[in-house]
Amino acid sequence: MIELLPDRSVLAITGTDRTSFLQGLVTNDLTSLTENRCIWSALLTAQGRWLSEFFLYSTSSEILMDCPSSHAEMLIKHLSRFRLRAYVQIKLTDFLVIVGHDAPPPKDIILTASDPRLPNAGWRAILPQDQSPSIPSNTTQWIKHRLNLGLPDYVDFISEKTLPLEANMDLLHGVSWSKGCYMGQELTARTHYRGLLKRRLLPVTLTEGHFPEAGGTLMIADKEVGDIRTRSGNQALALLRKEAWDAPNLTYNETPVSVLWPEWFPLEMRS
Repeated sequence: MIELLPDRSVLAITGTDRTSFLQGLVTNDLTSLTENRCIWSALLTAQGRWLSEFFLYSTSSEILMDCPSSHAEMLIKHLSRFRLRAYVQIKLTDFLVIVGHDAPPPKDIILTASDPRLPNAGWRAILPQDQSPSIPSNTTQWIKHRLNLGLPDYVDFISEKTLPLEANMDLLHGVSWSKGCYMGQELTARTHYRGLLKRRLLPVTLTEGHFPEAGGTLMIADKEVGDIRTRSGNQALALLRKEAWDAPNLTYNETPVSVLWPEWFPLEMRS
């Protein structure tokens, strides 16, 4: 499977201060970024709420940011506010983003790297715009693949509300606990070390029927305990309250729902 992600764009961050500039703003550690790998990270509000997620790649002259297209202008404006005296330039490129697994990346790409979240997630690549006609842009297979693995995407977050840990960024290599300060670090660290998290994004399945095309609430009796995010057929990701993780009477529209625990989710955290 190789698919073009038409809802992703690529920003280029250049200038001699580009690494130190981003290091003080995003959740992951840019010192681990090399030309042979990418990292998954996020930009948060000062209160530790999610603004955007992205994949970062490094070359000898720039850092490329694979981000949601709908966030590109916001990211340019938001990051630019913090440049101050840093020698940094940020611009939107015309590069494209593709993903794949069980098939090698095509030729003539700019950069490629394994998806840093999971070994079996596949790879991501950045390529010139003129290489796209031969690559399918229907993301159906990619959505099913990430639902099978329990991988979140930007559509599973809510801007200025979702905590990065609620979307499992701590378990999927999107947050560094050793890099020091960054925007929103204080609340993120406090939530992690004090065990204050009340809900997480988890893969779920319906025993019968399909999840709705939009919306949808998970229930225990007459109590709302979760809401559906990405969905495909009877599979979905749901932001689910902790009390519902092992509940035998979890339902959607009176149909039983089960949590499908991903292999990467620690056993000791499942209750």
